[in-house]
Amino acid sequence: MPHARRIQPGPIRLSHWANVPLLAILAASGLQILAAYPMLGPQGVPYDWYPFQGTPPPAWSRLGGWLAGARHWHFAFGWFFVLNGLLYVAYLFASGEWRRRLFLPRRDARNALHMAAYYLRVRKEAPPQDPYNGLQRFAYTGTLALALVEVLSGLTLYKPVQLHWLTSLFGGYDPARSVHLLVLALLAFFTVGHVVLVLLHPRTLGEMVTGGKRHE
Repeated sequence: MPHARRIQPGPIRLSHWANVPLLAILAASGLQILAAYPMLGPQGVPYDWYPFQGTPPPAWSRLGGWLAGARHWHFAFGWFFVLNGLLYVAYLFASGEWRRRLFLPRRDARNALHMAAYYLRVRKEAPPQDPYNGLQRFAYTGTLALALVEVLSGLTLYKPVQLHWLTSLFGGYDPARSVHLLVLALLAFFTVGHVVLVLLHPRTLGEMVTGGKRHE
């Protein structure tokens, strides 16, 4: 089979596993940066909706030791995260994998609803998938969108004056800071859900390690 390829091609697997240490380092160093000023909102006018005003993240969850050290970790590995994401997206479109992996509403919306109903025990049988179902495609595509927002809000915090147009897009420095933390929480929530689904379907873990069987 001259055109046979694995379910999980090598570049996909490499990018997937590279994200594990990258996101862990970025999350821990970001929480250390937050600990330097554990408030959200303008000084003197904190946001009412944030329940942890003045409470720094626990020490075990932080990396960098102090503000400057955490910033060095965060910005250094942030660029590796951006590079990894760019290489992943470039491979998706260069190889045509985007057709199999990205959420296309006309193709995947109904399947995603059926899969959600199956997980909620409303539907008895799982809908078909090859190799992903619509709900998985929706989750993965949404994660790419969240990663883009996380990078853009991070750039806003990094250069709020030089990138004033981007700062304005987020509504200012303090809203961008809130968005950055909120998206971190959403990515963490996705990671937990991802792990749960892998435990429910352990075959997918083996495919992400070995690539799985070859197919047309």
